[in-house]
Amino acid sequence: MLKILFFSLSILVITGCQNITPEVKTDKKKSLVQKENKKEKITQKKNPNKVKIIKSSVPKKLEVKRIFQTVDPKDAILVQKTPAKEHCAICGMNLIKYYKTSHAAKLEGKNIQYCSIHCLTKHINEGAELENPMVVDVKSLKFIPVTEAFYVVGSKIPGTMTKTSKYAFKSLADAKVFQKKYGGKILDFYSAWQIAKEDFKN
Repeated sequence: MLKILFFSLSILVITGCQNITPEVKTDKKKSLVQKENKKEKITQKKNPNKVKIIKSSVPKKLEVKRIFQTVDPKDAILVQKTPAKEHCAICGMNLIKYYKTSHAAKLEGKNIQYCSIHCLTKHINEGAELENPMVVDVKSLKFIPVTEAFYVVGSKIPGTMTKTSKYAFKSLADAKVFQKKYGGKILDFYSAWQIAKEDFKN
């Protein structure tokens, strides 16, 4: 019995004790992910100042496009004395945004301002008896009597509240410069007003 035990021990000593570990099947995908994570950690250690940029899903603030009619608030003359002085008396549009087509008049002693000859015409059609009608001179941005204005009608520059644009100038020379650049025809107030009336025939 002792001989058998001694023989068994001697075989183990000769061959050496082998540490046999069981074979473990690993998920290849998982091991690849672990390798990538290790690489990322090593990179971060090498470049501690590296910042990972995450794209935001929040859209950028939309820029408001400035149109031809718009002026800086400091350059706009507002004649109405009401809390809504920055808005057209008829349609409510902002008078600073549509200043270069603005018209004004007196109604029962009060100053009224419109975004365009279109709204001035609409008010007259509704029975308003307006006095001293005025229009903004595109060049100086000051009000002038409509009877002294040269209107460039139907230019390439979009109009206000109408498909047929109408821009007024105190100087015929300024009206011609505008016409040469943008087209249209030069008319007096009465003729421009007749064209404005066409908007209400349909």
